[in-house]
Amino acid sequence: MAANTIGEVARQLAMSVDTLRYYEKIGLLPGVSRNASGIRQYSDKDISRLKFIKRAQQMNFTLAEIGDLLTMREDPQHARDEVRQLTANKLTEVKNRLTELGTLRRELTLLVNLCRASEAGCPIIEKMGEGENG
Repeated sequence: MAANTIGEVARQLAMSVDTLRYYEKIGLLPGVSRNASGIRQYSDKDISRLKFIKRAQQMNFTLAEIGDLLTMREDPQHARDEVRQLTANKLTEVKNRLTELGTLRRELTLLVNLCRASEAGCPIIEKMGEGENG
C-alpha cells in the first residue's frame, strides 16, 4: 500500500492542500493516517475516495449529498433506492437549470441584438433595469 503526502495527492488530483484538509475536517475523508512526524499519509483507498468526491462535485452534488453518497457507497446494494432517488433529484435540478439557462441565453441574445440595432447607444443597461422591482 503506497503512502502519499498531502502535496503529492494535491498535485495528483489537482486539488488544493486546503481542500484536502477541509474534507478531512468535515468528515468526507475520515481517518487519514499520519507518520511519526505527524505528516498525513494518504492510502490508495483515500485517493479513491477523493476521486469519488471530485467526480460527484463535477456532477453538481453538494458536499452534504456527497457525504450521503459516500455512506451509501459502503453498502451499495442496500442503498440502491436512496442512491437512485438522490440522483433522480439531481437530474431534475439539472433539467431545471438547463431550462433557466435557455431562457437566459435567449434574453442575452435579444439584448445583444438590440444593442447592435440601436443607433442611439446601447439599450442593454436600460433593459436590465426594467426587470428591477420598485
